[in-house]
Amino acid sequence: MAGFGLFKRLVGSERRLSEPRVRAPVATRVLVVDDSATIRAVLGKMLAQDGYEVLKAEDGEAALALARSEQPALIFLDIVLPGMSGFEVLRTLRREAATQHVPIVMISGNVQATEQFYVQRYGADDFMKKPFGREEVFERICQLVVAGRLPARTSTTEPGLPHGVSQAEWDAIPDIAMPDEAHAAPPVLGNS
Repeated sequence: MAGFGLFKRLVGSERRLSEPRVRAPVATRVLVVDDSATIRAVLGKMLAQDGYEVLKAEDGEAALALARSEQPALIFLDIVLPGMSGFEVLRTLRREAATQHVPIVMISGNVQATEQFYVQRYGADDFMKKPFGREEVFERICQLVVAGRLPARTSTTEPGLPHGVSQAEWDAIPDIAMPDEAHAAPPVLGNS
């Protein structure tokens, strides 16, 4: 069965490579909320490479402040945060008039079905598990554009480096978003 899943992913990715990617407009403001500096940097790089304006927060309180003041068009929100959890941030954002309609993709290194259930119950638009790659991030954005939750990009202009970031700093950020070791989920022990 695992081989079939791999085959489906390969065929699916080949199909996606032949189709033009559906994207949100250049300079769409995206808030990345994660306590892992690595996740913030890598996800930020992926988004900035595609022309999005990236805002970053390392905890729930900072996320709420940025969401209220900067009004992002999309939020990637980690579930496990110091202080206020991602679920609490999600509930708060959904209750406030200014942020209740912002698409939110929840992120977690723990792939428990219960987390995915609560993500849907509290009104998140999607769920993405760590580690994740560029293709998965842009698939989430594509789904939001197709669903009408984000506008579609009409410009074909390719973006450059984000303001204030040197090429060397940019090149030092890896392309796969793995949690920092201090933030990695503990291994799940099975019954043997």
